[in-house]
Amino acid sequence: MVLASATLTIMAAAIIAPSLPAMGEVYGEGVMVRLALTITSLAIAVSAPLAGLAADRTGRKPLLTGGLVLYAVAGTAGYFVTSLPVLLVTRTLLGLAVGAVMTAVSALITDWFEGPERGRFLGFQQAAASLGGVVFLPLAGVLAATDWRLPFWLYSVAALIALAAATGLTAEQRTRQQPTAPTAFPRKAVGIYLMALVATLVFYMAPTQLPFLLRDLDASPTTIGFVIAGSTLTSVVGALVFPKLRTTRITAISVALLGVGWLVIASASGVVLVTAGLLIGGFGVGLVVPNLNTQLANSAEPGQRGRVLSGLVAGIFLGQFLSPLVVAPLIDTTSIAGAFGWTGAVTTIAGAALALGNKEKN
Repeated sequence: MVLASATLTIMAAAIIAPSLPAMGEVYGEGVMVRLALTITSLAIAVSAPLAGLAADRTGRKPLLTGGLVLYAVAGTAGYFVTSLPVLLVTRTLLGLAVGAVMTAVSALITDWFEGPERGRFLGFQQAAASLGGVVFLPLAGVLAATDWRLPFWLYSVAALIALAAATGLTAEQRTRQQPTAPTAFPRKAVGIYLMALVATLVFYMAPTQLPFLLRDLDASPTTIGFVIAGSTLTSVVGALVFPKLRTTRITAISVALLGVGWLVIASASGVVLVTAGLLIGGFGVGLVVPNLNTQLANSAEPGQRGRVLSGLVAGIFLGQFLSPLVVAPLIDTTSIAGAFGWTGAVTTIAGAALALGNKEKN
């Protein structure tokens, strides 16, 4: 049930992406409607450090089961609300739930496994999280084609997983004893958090901006859901490939792939090329997240893993929240396609620079 819980995390906010154009017709297009998707990410970023403290002090299982229950209640509530402000409140509560679930899942995996086995299962975690997008986004697109509110019912799956976690998760292999002296926070953690924030900020242009670009290409809500799910499909592949890679340039490769994918989208005149760009970028993201997760887990002491890993959760979801806000001026100056072009170029150059820097260190 730990990996099942992971399927509900990364794409929790993006489940409503196929509904965004219809929501724009109801509430008015603009940043506020996009915030219905990304305010969830802000709530995750803010609450994740608190979830990390709870994971270290009270245990992983209570945090996981409580988060899953709140996930089900707050997520499905979106179907019933009739005003944008109330919807934003329910999406905020959903974010609190995702922060708890994602932190608990990461902490449990790093408690249970060591060495290469830990890297392998952190890859499985990212693969499961991406697989959630493969399953839920196309289904959300199909439902949104009937009624834009129907995708909110997909969040109810968390209730079943919460029941399984409450009854099946019986033991936590973790260090309960507090350290005798304060343990230094890993120095490399802040840089890893910033890398996760920037990579996610760029990648999250897919669910926040592509629905509108694809609509202009005459794509239906169902097509939008399937196309965006393509990036999560290759994220699964990237996450599964990650443990087998024997190179110190994984971060550089993943960033460069993301940039190249976005350049392909910028040049697209149809759905096929947009999909190709997403597949390339998604593979890059599938590599970078478990890589950063493994670096943090290996540098953290058992008694501080919840707090250290929660910072990565915060970085990832703060990047999701900031994405439409940071990209909006670029879209206003150029266009949605132009924004993909500029971010793709900068990201590709950054990946090349990271590769050269790594080569010099070696």
